[in-house]
Amino acid sequence: MTKKHKSISYAKWGYFFIAPFFIVYIVFQLIPLLSTFYYSFFDYYRSGLKVIGPEFVGFKNYATLFTPDSNGQIGFLTYFGNTMIMWIIGAVPQLVFSLLLSVIYTSYRLKIKGQRFFKTVMYMPNLIMASAYSLLFFTLLSNVGPINQIIMSATGSTFDFLGQVWPARTVIAFINFIMWFGNTTILLMAGIMGIDQSIFEAASIDGASAGQVFFKITLPLLMPILVYVAITSLIGGLQMFDVPQIMTSGNGSPNRSTMTLIMYLNNYFGTSKNYGMAGALSVIIFVITAILSFIVFKTMNSPDKGKKKSKKARG
Repeated sequence: MTKKHKSISYAKWGYFFIAPFFIVYIVFQLIPLLSTFYYSFFDYYRSGLKVIGPEFVGFKNYATLFTPDSNGQIGFLTYFGNTMIMWIIGAVPQLVFSLLLSVIYTSYRLKIKGQRFFKTVMYMPNLIMASAYSLLFFTLLSNVGPINQIIMSATGSTFDFLGQVWPARTVIAFINFIMWFGNTTILLMAGIMGIDQSIFEAASIDGASAGQVFFKITLPLLMPILVYVAITSLIGGLQMFDVPQIMTSGNGSPNRSTMTLIMYLNNYFGTSKNYGMAGALSVIIFVITAILSFIVFKTMNSPDKGKKKSKKARG
């Protein structure tokens, strides 16, 4: 008699090894996300030692966020504007500067040596905590700080960097610029180094200038990385919290011009424990982030796709 050998299947072990990821995701991300959306329709807050709710109120929390205050201002829209302004001031120069550095350091013509050293130096600011940066700049730019001491000796008066709207916004944007430009530069350098060097060599043989190589070769082939960097930068900008929170002691001074959406959210969740309002605000921030990310993605990708589709149609 011939013995039958059982075949051993190892397919089930794949599910075993990926199970921890899904368990952690469900417990720490999916369930909190769903509970946030759920409680956004409830009055659920703490008044002293007493917990009020949860009591279903429908869209009342969402309507409250868009209700003008005594000054006729809608706080949510004001803080959204603050967040976007500070993000744009910091992100646009960061992207331009990082793109310039990445092109210089990866240039096949310049052949700059010591790229590992420069990568390390550029990435080091990203390793320092935002709180350390905030305290450093707060000390440097305070009315009795070293920078104002120099200004005082030269002009006889000090400059209130954190007491005026645009200087305060610019300082916060500059700190974020310093913190993240190294990470952005390394990502763009990796993208450029992934482009086939023979393309650049062929362009050089054909007599293409540096500008033509950048706009006709580097930039189009780098677009997927640029889209990724722009979207992640946008998401990080909408979540801006630590730097303005520390620089302004959570007040968003002057005149709440540096108050961000997450600082506004922290006032509901961290101070008053208003889970309903915090949930509604979180849902709106999520929706805005998704919409803006989609707009950025379509804006930066649609021209090339349109050209390809038109070429196929003609063919």
